[in-house]
Amino acid sequence: MFGYDIIYPEDLGYTTKYVDNIFSTISKIVEKRQSGTINIVFLDDESIKNLNNNYRQKDSYTDVLSFHYFDDFWELEDEDTAGEVILSKTKILEQAVELWHSPADEFYRLLIHSLLHILGYDHIQENDYKIMQSLENQIWEEVFGEKDK
Repeated sequence: MFGYDIIYPEDLGYTTKYVDNIFSTISKIVEKRQSGTINIVFLDDESIKNLNNNYRQKDSYTDVLSFHYFDDFWELEDEDTAGEVILSKTKILEQAVELWHSPADEFYRLLIHSLLHILGYDHIQENDYKIMQSLENQIWEEVFGEKDK
């Protein structure tokens, strides 16, 4: 199972209990080696826009970016950085209002989505989108039950 560090934590109402459960559930559901540490980082919108432009050639703001530093995680020690999830508090708050759920729930949804990206899942093709969405829903239901499905 990946470990994690939350860097520059934002007050969005999330709890480490649910973050722990998300990581644990993903390790049970996704049959891929998950070792090392994932850094969860909150940055300002301009910093995220710059990263989005530099790494994805998209000159726009985004809610989350996912970076994995290895194709597989077999050789990593617990303290090795396996990847990073970069989040925008501003976007989380906006999307929570738009989608009628709490900022914490939006954070959890983005975290699940990002961890799946780090593990190699994508949603460019329709079939891949369906697979990833199904996994996201399965993880959500395992961690939160029917809450805000």
